[in-house]
Amino acid sequence: MAAEQDVPPSAYRSDLPGPLGWLDNGIARLEAFLLAAGVLLMAANTVSNVVGRFVFGSSIQATEEINRILIILITFAGISYAARHGRHIRMTAFFDLMPPKLRKVLMIVIALVTAGFMFALCWYSWGYLMTQMGRGRLMSSLQIPVWYTLVWVPIGFFMTGLQYFLTAIKNILSPDIYLSTTVLEGYTDEPEQEV
Repeated sequence: MAAEQDVPPSAYRSDLPGPLGWLDNGIARLEAFLLAAGVLLMAANTVSNVVGRFVFGSSIQATEEINRILIILITFAGISYAARHGRHIRMTAFFDLMPPKLRKVLMIVIALVTAGFMFALCWYSWGYLMTQMGRGRLMSSLQIPVWYTLVWVPIGFFMTGLQYFLTAIKNILSPDIYLSTTVLEGYTDEPEQEV
């Protein structure tokens, strides 16, 4: 059984057919951009605050709020990224004991049920976002609406649900068992590489 194809996110190419592949590639690019931008902006913001505090004797007032927004962005873009690369925690004791045909059926069911939960969480988080928009509260330092910090939550759940749905389709179309659209089910003796 093969392991994940080690492909940098910028070079990611989906092998799903037609529009599904285009959608998968587009989501991969969006995830890569959001994660890279979020981490770089958080690092720049934190370093700027430290320099301001120790060199100029004054902290940047909005640093905490900016980092809170970026943490939410990174978290919810990251769940989709983890689903794409088969990096979520799995409990496989019973799954590994099953014959391949049953594992394949179970993987399709798991992917579809997980997609359903992610879409449901997207729906509920959208409702919560609408409630927060209606309240009109502002962040104390940035003076922007509080709901700006939450906009990434339904987007992240939707992208993750879509990724699990595409995984189910990949498993339906392929003779192999896939944990995600690019990661084959199984174990490898090769050491893992961090992204």
